[in-house]
Amino acid sequence: MSAPLAHLFRYNRWANLLLIDACGELTDEQLDARGSGTSGSIRELLIHVMGGQQTFILRTQGRQHEGELARGSAWPGFDVLRNIAVSTSDELIRIAEAMETDPEVHLPWRGKVYRYPMSFFLLHALEHGVEHRTEIKVTMAELGVKRPDLDAWPYSEAAGYGKEIP
Repeated sequence: MSAPLAHLFRYNRWANLLLIDACGELTDEQLDARGSGTSGSIRELLIHVMGGQQTFILRTQGRQHEGELARGSAWPGFDVLRNIAVSTSDELIRIAEAMETDPEVHLPWRGKVYRYPMSFFLLHALEHGVEHRTEIKVTMAELGVKRPDLDAWPYSEAAGYGKEIP
């Protein structure tokens, strides 16, 4: 089992939920804002991050494009988005915990099949989340609204790490 890898995905879950909760305080106009140099509006990026997690889970199984959320998907609302964040984050944690080896995954794409180590899709899930959560925070900063602190230090406190040794 890969407990250290699972810890990375516990951070990912915490960061996703903290950001979703912060964005739940925004107006529709703010959710539709697109920051300088970002790849989409806050609303689009929230959908994209959660849909990405759905996709990365499928890809660890050699599957994809089975109805997961995409940038162009209709806004599902915060309750549905949060449920997707919880279920996909928990599944990524489960996959990470279960990894004892790094099996090869065969992924079909446009009539061909490509091979990847399963860990690649987990790496991509982590990087993808950080990249787009950062874009959302950039947009929030430009709007002048409060942004959640997604740094590892606040996570360590939430996770109960860093207790003083008596």
